[in-house]
Amino acid sequence: MNETAPLRARAEIDLAALRANVRVLRARTGGARLMAVVKADAYGHGAVPCARAALEAGATWLGTATPHEALALRAAGLDGPLMCWLWTPGGPWREAIEAGIDVSVSGMWALREASAAAEAAGRPARIHLKADTGLGRNGCQPADWSHLVAEARAAEKAGRVRITGLWSHFACADEPGHPSIAAQLGVFRDMVAYAEKEGVEPEVRHMANSPATLTLPEAHFDLVRTGIAMYGISPGPEVGTPADFGLRPVMTLAASLALVKEVPAGHGISYGHHYTTSAGTTLGLIPLGYADGIPRHASGRGPVLVDGRVRTIAGRVAMDQFVVDLTGDRPEPGADAVLFGPGDRGEPTAEDWAVAAGTIAYEIVTRIGARVPRVYTNEQDEPHEIPTDND
Repeated sequence: MNETAPLRARAEIDLAALRANVRVLRARTGGARLMAVVKADAYGHGAVPCARAALEAGATWLGTATPHEALALRAAGLDGPLMCWLWTPGGPWREAIEAGIDVSVSGMWALREASAAAEAAGRPARIHLKADTGLGRNGCQPADWSHLVAEARAAEKAGRVRITGLWSHFACADEPGHPSIAAQLGVFRDMVAYAEKEGVEPEVRHMANSPATLTLPEAHFDLVRTGIAMYGISPGPEVGTPADFGLRPVMTLAASLALVKEVPAGHGISYGHHYTTSAGTTLGLIPLGYADGIPRHASGRGPVLVDGRVRTIAGRVAMDQFVVDLTGDRPEPGADAVLFGPGDRGEPTAEDWAVAAGTIAYEIVTRIGARVPRVYTNEQDEPHEIPTDND
């Protein structure tokens, strides 16, 4: 393969923007430490490079969903506090414990498996007890909390576990003022107070995700978990735009035009002929499709910057390609087609694509497939004073 040849498509990842976002977020934490969440391959941006950049910018924890994601970070040489939280029975508990990974426990089965793996590993498991304060997803219900805390404390006294964290997750933090926010905070405080009364001495208590980090200082506790905001994307329109918080989108998705051609009026475009040319025109072929993560739901609506103008997908998105109507313009094959980026050059943003596809920007960046190479820019950090956790 000729590594100097132009790429069919690429996701450009600006690590300087990511570092700047981490610093902006750290400045909002009021002294709480920051966990850089790099689950799902860092929301499609590349877990290892993004984790390293986040740590360079002052993040002190890393977070993943699955244990295999966490183990891959350890294999890449990333040391320091690392937590993973989405476990199923029979998971690699021993491997995680031996790698010094903090694990989440939401129920008795998980505590039993963590304890057994710790005995086999010959070292205690570092566990975070998760409280279901109202999200209704993972986590221990308040009615079962006393039993879980009692059993975890017994395991701690026996040397099988160390309860290093107490945590929960918001349901509606991206909707400022939603009544569930205050209700969940109250439940979390009560559940933390109970655990501490029973002798739990956690290193960290944490509840704030990206929207709570940006808008709810009372939820910061000892640690905040920033995911989507770290990548320069707003958690939701009600929270505000990235620019409102001084954040910059990290990913730019672009492709090289594969073909430019003239077609007559009345020409059907792509499968099903859901688009027909109204007059003689030029078409541009973009070599990206739903196999690359381009939402098929954005057919006929997805925006693309080509030759200085924003065009709209003409017809259906296919597996490997889609078409834009260039309305007579004739850029050369190989010219850039920018699907989304920070918006500096007039290109669409991931949020624009989310609107076009009827989804959220999280999904737009996370779904970009593995056959789209990630190209990293600004890999070396410039000298920068990193604030301490007490700044």
